[in-house]
Amino acid sequence: MSQKHPIISVTGSSGAGTSTVKTTFDQIFRRESITAVSIEGDAFHRYNRADMRAELERRVAAGDFTFSHFSFEANELKELERVFREYGATGRGRTRTYVHDEIEAARTGVAPGNFTAWAPFQDHSDLLFYEGLHGAVVADDVDIARHADLKIGVVPVINLEWIQKIHRDRAHRGYSTEAVTDTILRRMHAYVHCICPQFTQTDINFQRVPVVDTSNPFIARWIPTPDESLVVIRFKNPRGIDFPYLTAMIHGSWMSRANSIVIPGNKMDLAMQLILTPLIERLIRDAKRA
Repeated sequence: MSQKHPIISVTGSSGAGTSTVKTTFDQIFRRESITAVSIEGDAFHRYNRADMRAELERRVAAGDFTFSHFSFEANELKELERVFREYGATGRGRTRTYVHDEIEAARTGVAPGNFTAWAPFQDHSDLLFYEGLHGAVVADDVDIARHADLKIGVVPVINLEWIQKIHRDRAHRGYSTEAVTDTILRRMHAYVHCICPQFTQTDINFQRVPVVDTSNPFIARWIPTPDESLVVIRFKNPRGIDFPYLTAMIHGSWMSRANSIVIPGNKMDLAMQLILTPLIERLIRDAKRA
């Protein structure tokens, strides 16, 4: 953790909705005139698309059916930890971009499935913002969680997460339902061992829970809407959180446990604004004081 150069880490699985949460953070940064350096977890994959496909084939041939982008060994986690550590100490660092599609290729000049060159962060930023799969990892040889000052988990219940992933990958990446299903199955081992443990490290978890039938996510025709959902917000340390204020400001919310509040799904953006804005302001205030 770094008082002078704070780091915010948003962690969630593929299809969890971390990109939507990033939009809320961007709104807060813009409104509060905060200059944030943003990095994506995809930038720290170890393989480009072609090399990842070759590595998958090699591992399957060797009898390993669990390797995926969720796996620690498929990512440059030591490099990510180094970036967090360097930014916390100096306010500097570097990142790159993984190019997903033709739109990003037109913007970057790099073919889809490849990385741009590493480039330094802009100078004079107020904080570092990470969004991706591994922002709160604690493992034998890496501890990314300890470098982040505010860790957010985005954790929809798993059937909803799968529905969101299937619809996104079909609509925006051209995959079939069968192909996405194969990916989900291959990722389950790493989901259990690499992704889920991070949510015990996060300071706040946002978990969307649909209140409509999602019992077979592989045939769901629509993603449940916010109006068809609740959101459970869990605080690792509830000390200092003004729950009476939150329940008064968020109509229809209630406390389910001493460290958890439940809100209507369509109030998630409001809840994030109310909860996160003072926490971010405190990080910036402490950084300026330091």
